Amino acid sequence: MLILGVDTSCDDTAASLLSAEDGNIEIVSNVVSSQTAVHSKYGGIVPELASRKHLEMIWPVVEEAMSGIGLDKLDAFSVCHGPGLIGSLLVGCSFAKAVCYSTGTPLVSVNHLEGHVLSAFLENPIPEFPFLSLIVSGGHTCLYRVEGFMKYTELGRTRDDAAGEAYDKVSKLLGLGYPGGMQIERLAKEGNPKAIKFPRAYLPGTLDFSFSGLKTAVKLALGSQGLSPAGGMATRDIAASFQSSVIDVLVRKAEWAIKKTRIKRLALSGGVASNSALRERMKEMAEDKEVELYAPRPALCTDNAAMIAFAGYRHFLANDIAGLDLNPKAHLPL
Repeated sequence: MLILGVDTSCDDTAASLLSAEDGNIEIVSNVVSSQTAVHSKYGGIVPELASRKHLEMIWPVVEEAMSGIGLDKLDAFSVCHGPGLIGSLLVGCSFAKAVCYSTGTPLVSVNHLEGHVLSAFLENPIPEFPFLSLIVSGGHTCLYRVEGFMKYTELGRTRDDAAGEAYDKVSKLLGLGYPGGMQIERLAKEGNPKAIKFPRAYLPGTLDFSFSGLKTAVKLALGSQGLSPAGGMATRDIAASFQSSVIDVLVRKAEWAIKKTRIKRLALSGGVASNSALRERMKEMAEDKEVELYAPRPALCTDNAAMIAFAGYRHFLANDIAGLDLNPKAHLPL
């Protein structure tokens, strides 16, 4: 089987071709066209510019991913139809429907969050069911219990800012630019994570997350110290202390979920899951609690189409085929 996956949920135009034979999955190609250069001057993603760039890049990215194989050779076309930026999602869904209409290829729709959950199956070893899945990205921070393919129970989610969103906003406060995750991770390595005691919103009794108060605390710290953006060592300490707070909350919540569910398998995904400090802390926690940790390589943690193709493959096997009247949804819980 050949399955093409396409993801245009936010600012990356992504396409991936997967080959499936006797249950064995091979990523034939995984192409991502980044829009960082387009949005960096604005300090964040501009939705209208994102959708226009998707229009420009969708065909070149798909053509590269197909590597000379005709679209009529596909056994299924998997597309992300939400959640995300509605204009961006429209580009991917419209393209997918046009291809499926003209070639007769079955269309499969995939929730972006499901793609992240199932990214754990793109590399060996793969987790056994049930397992816990922690998604940490720019738009989402949530915990799921995964009983099987297409069997997900939400245990907790962010009540305000996602972790990645907090990174971007704090990076802007510090004058570090966009995207913020890489900038703060780089600067934090040179700072003291104990320099400033930022709050940890543990929200006892729940597995939900909250990072908006942390962002405000950083702003107040900047004001109280009279710092200008990118202001030397003090800024490095703020970056390190901020990152320490975020990671402490993520690790603690994962621990609580493990204790509550008694499931000792944890998968980590989402753009922030590529952060080396977070991966190291999660590894330490997993070893201490005797938990099996599954963290795909960074390229498969950030938004990509290989995870959409694999999730689509599972839907195709379950005969869950979408109609050509498929419409994207900006808000789409898993």
